[in-house]
Amino acid sequence: MSTVASTTTPARGSGTTKASGRPGGPSDRLRAWAARGPLLPALVFLILVTQLPFVATLVISLFKWNAYYPKERSFTWFANYQEVLSEPALRDSVLTTVLLTVTVVLVSLVLGLGLALLLDRSFAGRGIVRTMLIAPFLVVPIAAALLWKHVLFNPEYGLFNGLLHWAFGDGAAQPDWIAEMPLGAVEAALVWQWTPFMMLILLAGLQSRPADAIEAARIDGAGAWQIFRYLTLPHLRRYLELGALLGSVYVVQNFDAVYTITSGGLGTANLPYTIYQTFYQGHEYGRASAAGVLVVIGSLIIATFALRVVSSLFREESAA
Repeated sequence: MSTVASTTTPARGSGTTKASGRPGGPSDRLRAWAARGPLLPALVFLILVTQLPFVATLVISLFKWNAYYPKERSFTWFANYQEVLSEPALRDSVLTTVLLTVTVVLVSLVLGLGLALLLDRSFAGRGIVRTMLIAPFLVVPIAAALLWKHVLFNPEYGLFNGLLHWAFGDGAAQPDWIAEMPLGAVEAALVWQWTPFMMLILLAGLQSRPADAIEAARIDGAGAWQIFRYLTLPHLRRYLELGALLGSVYVVQNFDAVYTITSGGLGTANLPYTIYQTFYQGHEYGRASAAGVLVVIGSLIIATFALRVVSSLFREESAA
């Protein structure tokens, strides 16, 4: 018995597991760094392009710095931030930014939801219609703004006034759309461009609905409105939140439409345009940098909520 035991029981200290083979050992760490290695150049490039300029902006925001008086530059701590938050023009630009963002995001969501519901149905030529509806989102922002300013809004040869003349004859009113509704003109251009983005997100949500639950509701006698209200809309809640958050991140930073259509006049100057005026026209580098830092902080807060919504969507998909 003792002989059998001695042949079957391994001796102490003769284990075959080495330190380098244990989970978390040196070999695992080397493999992990080897896997991350190809990403390091991209990470270094990202830091050089984004993080270093932001740190420089943060430092400049702590100085009183006007390019016209370079010798009077001085360190003022957070005086620029206090001035940004108390200056009437900047406060007005904050209100304009909020109004512009809320209007564009809400209208784009409603229109995008309607288009997504239409495209969720099967009909001849659906692929062509989907491609045409996505096209506005693929247009360069400055080109889209020029299109709305000159092709649609122009009071002399614009399409809108041309349609009014065609429908009502020579006595039709020929309004100057940009002068009479400046903020509405900017909002219309942005809604046209961002509605396809919302449509794509909501269409993805519609196509991920559980078909068995919808079929069961139809068998039980539920109508189209009841299915939409009690099944489709709750399912789309996360997708609506994601579209609203991502749209807000981009619309808050929009500069092209305001600069191209109204040049910031007639009460349409949002925060990005006001920062542009402060930096490039007023040459107040410290104050403009402080305003830019505040915009970045606000965008990061919104983006954080967006990332949480995205992660919750992935968790729900994996759980399903």
